[in-house]
Amino acid sequence: MSPTPSRLAWLAAPALMALSACAMPGAPATAPLVGSEWRLEDLGGRGVLDKVTATLAFPEAGRVAGNSSCNRFFGSYTLMQDKVALGQLGGTRMACPEAVSEQETRYLDALQKAHRLEVQGKTMLMHVQGLEKPLRFTRTKP
Repeated sequence: MSPTPSRLAWLAAPALMALSACAMPGAPATAPLVGSEWRLEDLGGRGVLDKVTATLAFPEAGRVAGNSSCNRFFGSYTLMQDKVALGQLGGTRMACPEAVSEQETRYLDALQKAHRLEVQGKTMLMHVQGLEKPLRFTRTKP
């Protein structure tokens, strides 16, 4: 006895539902970022100081770390599709030259207000609440 079309539909429905759940909007999208490292190239249209490196790394799912211009920072993040939110950040507290300290403060404040990410090849744009232009990063490690 060969299966009827309606019987095949009943057998296929659970498999299709399971597969479609994998592609549902709102599913965590951290995998493409895990292991990547980025260098800050532009801080919301204000550039960055010469010879002062600020970075952002995603060492594992849900974790961020980096150099905030003078100090190191670490924390958590969530990513759903292109929506990003960074949790409370911790870090070192070394004394820095005033201009570097000011850039560091702007960078850390921007990270806390980030709400959307766009990755286009080796460029990542991080859209930040209150800034007209996004933070622009260049990938330094895949």
